[in-house]
Amino acid sequence: MDFLQNALQNAEFWVLVALVILVIVLIAAKVPGVAAKALDAHGERIQAELDEAKRLREEAQALLASLTAQREQAEALAKEMLDNAKAEAKLMTAEAKAKLDEQITRRAEMAERRIANAEVQATAEVKAAAADLAAHIAETVLTARIATSKSDPLVDAALAQLPDKLN
Repeated sequence: MDFLQNALQNAEFWVLVALVILVIVLIAAKVPGVAAKALDAHGERIQAELDEAKRLREEAQALLASLTAQREQAEALAKEMLDNAKAEAKLMTAEAKAKLDEQITRRAEMAERRIANAEVQATAEVKAAAADLAAHIAETVLTARIATSKSDPLVDAALAQLPDKLN
């Protein structure tokens, strides 16, 4: 009894008794089942969130792979377009050079023809001027001869030969 009396006066004993009563009341009120259900529901929510996160990660990885493939295709297409543009630029440069060379040749030929025509025309003009000058000089000489003499020996000789030629 001494033990019982000491126990009744001891505060730790009463805390133990209160704890046991609390556990009995909690078990009677089915708190552990409710707590287990709450923990299970919380665990299921966490698992659902983990599953959703896993699904989102897989989608993100698939999207990343798709975007990487698209970027590689775009880079390949851009490289191909750049190569085509360079080739086309080289071709256009070659064509432009050929056209320029052809145009220069054509203009040089045209200039040579104009020069040749100008030379022919200048030669003809010089010949015409020389012929006009010779005719003018001959006219002047003949006029001077006729004016100084009453008869021209050439004309007299031609007149003398005229009866023989008429026969």
